[in-house]
Amino acid sequence: MTGVQAACDIPIPSSQYIFNVPSWQAQNFSCTGPPEVFAIRPSPGKGLGAFVTRSLEPGTLIMQEAPLIKVYPPEIRDGVGYPLDTIQRLVREAFEALSEDGKAEILALSAHIFPHETTAADYDPLLPIFRSNSFNTGDFFGLFPKVARINHSCRPNTAYYWNERLRKRVVYATRRVEEGEELSLSYIPLLHTKADRELRLNQYGFKCTCEVCSAAANDIMVSDQRREQIRRAIYDLESELTVEVPADKATRRKAQKQAEESLKLLRLVEEEELAVYYAQVYRIAALSHARLEKWEPATIWAHKSYQLRQMADEQSQETIEMKILTSRFIESWNEDLRNKSMKSGRPRN
Repeated sequence: MTGVQAACDIPIPSSQYIFNVPSWQAQNFSCTGPPEVFAIRPSPGKGLGAFVTRSLEPGTLIMQEAPLIKVYPPEIRDGVGYPLDTIQRLVREAFEALSEDGKAEILALSAHIFPHETTAADYDPLLPIFRSNSFNTGDFFGLFPKVARINHSCRPNTAYYWNERLRKRVVYATRRVEEGEELSLSYIPLLHTKADRELRLNQYGFKCTCEVCSAAANDIMVSDQRREQIRRAIYDLESELTVEVPADKATRRKAQKQAEESLKLLRLVEEEELAVYYAQVYRIAALSHARLEKWEPATIWAHKSYQLRQMADEQSQETIEMKILTSRFIESWNEDLRNKSMKSGRPRN
């Protein structure tokens, strides 16, 4: 069963009928998948990569991995950043505590080494391996050898997150992935121009050749413009999100404008095929329409956001929020339909 199969069966009302919506507590959704849906093999120009062994639907769980090495970083030094000597020592200590198989798995990973690093008196090859392959979980930096085998794309076909409950990094498909296709995820924030993304990728020592970055010059320009628009729109709309009904005409006009802008944002994200942002922008559209008491679109967008959040983690705070909002909007939609039916003299049961 894939996540999308589990999440898409939630009934919502239509404009013609009022449904009795099942209790959310009665739903028992889970994202499961076979133990191995990928294989590691050479990727042209990239060393090794992860390739799917069968076609995957959106929401399919690809891997769950606990960190083999984790380092709680020291305090950042003003103007300097993290003290690398301390991080290097912590990485070495964690490495030495591993089994021989664990050590071999770490040492097999690729790393970008800056020229000045090898000339340092205290050079330790573990530091560039850790820097090139670790992920920030929020509390610590973790090295996940299997996740690290997934190469970067500026239009990835997977998303990943840190599941605090499982204490694992989880990777799942964000769109259909065909058998034999290489898996990809993003190493950097994606809502920047190609030039800005290249600068951020310098620390990894490669130039991105994904479909976005290798497109024709005009297509790259259009993509850059869209991503800049998406970044600004998300910031502008999220900073004013509320479900408080406008109290006057001026506020309502502003809310109407924001609802319209939320739909433009949706189109931009979908045109750019940035599936990792779908849940976020669906939430923006849902709340923007709920403020206007437009319960049908509010419910639909909340439901879509819930579906995607549930794919990632059915027990996350984001999933719970969207489940509650969807339920609330369904109730308001039902009530709105009842009121309209009563006014028209055609009550519905």
